[in-house]
Amino acid sequence: MQAGNRDIPSLDRRFLWHPFTALDLWLDEGTPMTVIAGGEGCVLEDSEGNRFLDGNSSIWTNLHGHRHPKISEAIAAQLGKIAHSSFLGLSNELAPLLAERLAVSMADLTGGAPDAWRVFLSDDGSTAIEAAIKIVVQFFQQTGQQERAVFVSLGGGYHGDTVGAMSVGHSPVFHGTYKDLLFQSREIPPPGCYRCPHNRAVPEKGDARDYRRCQWECVADFEKTVVPLGEKMAAWVIEPRVQGAAGMIMHPAGYLEKTCALAQSLGAKVILDEVMTGFFRTGRRFAFAHENVKPDLVALAKGLTGGYLPLAATVIDESMAAEFRSIERTFYHGHSYTGNQLGCAAALASLDLLDEPEFPALLQVKAARLAEIGAGFWSHPNVGDVRREGMILAIELVEDFATRKAFAPKRRIGAAVCEAAKRFGLLTRPVGDVLLLMPPYCAADEQLEEMGNALYLALCTVCPAA
Repeated sequence: MQAGNRDIPSLDRRFLWHPFTALDLWLDEGTPMTVIAGGEGCVLEDSEGNRFLDGNSSIWTNLHGHRHPKISEAIAAQLGKIAHSSFLGLSNELAPLLAERLAVSMADLTGGAPDAWRVFLSDDGSTAIEAAIKIVVQFFQQTGQQERAVFVSLGGGYHGDTVGAMSVGHSPVFHGTYKDLLFQSREIPPPGCYRCPHNRAVPEKGDARDYRRCQWECVADFEKTVVPLGEKMAAWVIEPRVQGAAGMIMHPAGYLEKTCALAQSLGAKVILDEVMTGFFRTGRRFAFAHENVKPDLVALAKGLTGGYLPLAATVIDESMAAEFRSIERTFYHGHSYTGNQLGCAAALASLDLLDEPEFPALLQVKAARLAEIGAGFWSHPNVGDVRREGMILAIELVEDFATRKAFAPKRRIGAAVCEAAKRFGLLTRPVGDVLLLMPPYCAADEQLEEMGNALYLALCTVCPAA
């Protein structure tokens, strides 16, 4: 693993600190390091020439595959003009076009006109959520509703690592260390049917949402929290349909619509975190489109540029933005790279690909194939739940199927399976003991099958089926 005459793994271990990675494990020189050197389509290549299928779209970002010619050409063309210029008091040729495209998408899904929406650009999912939170707080202060300061969100949720995003996250693993820095928010039990205490069904070999036995107690839990808050509630913050870092918890159809309607009936705003679920990952352009929901603010990132460059957007109902028009009501929040031209060029090219007439039907076929692949995992005794939304497949591992007993966290079964998957040509990353396949949309049928086979073989390596 040399770059010129430099030993890349040694340099990495000496100078770098990787995100969400235990330093002692990473610095262990006895552990092989995979150094990515190139990629094309849904295939990645390391510095040793080994090829791997990208089973999680490079941490849920890469929609169309690596080195897609149309996105690469768009970035190269923009490089011939300018890479970046300030967005403070200036505009550029691409950011307004991107904002219009996002506003048109929102209008198509919610009714009304595109100019009913306004777009605030930033850098990543955390900053998109942070902007949304601050906009809501300032909006209520400027409209004489200072008491509306309580944010409500789901337990186990993850909305990013900035202070505001952490405050609505309720994820002890990620954010417990910083609890004294965070503002208080109200936590709602997540509506994950497989482990929901209200689900009276015995385990079956199928998506727990399909065989659940309950009376929508999850919505009743939400109601019990928000109704007493009344005029103190500022916003309901939720990842629609799928909570990513919580373990790909997939909500029953209807939960989003019921809770958003109740929150808005109380005068609170709805902030949807579509950072992971947006841009057809769940089968629709945005996940909220599966249900009858009209959000007030939507956070977008990850797939916005097709996985090429950091760029995020907070899309806001224009009726809220109108309250910021006077000089004394300026929104004092921003980023040095807001409206970056290269990011906008990549995003516009990615949206062009998503808007091709045949794209939705092709994606539906791939999603159906992914469902078939997921069904094959039921033959393994340590698979407790297999759930899917669009191009997201989650396989939850358990020590005992009948009781849903989880493996002890210290065993790191999910991590071991994904490490073993490298031997079978697959790169993916678990969330705890939930295995994931989130392939780029360009994956061919045989590549999807190879991903599933590699993951199953890796599971059998770590947890023998017999």
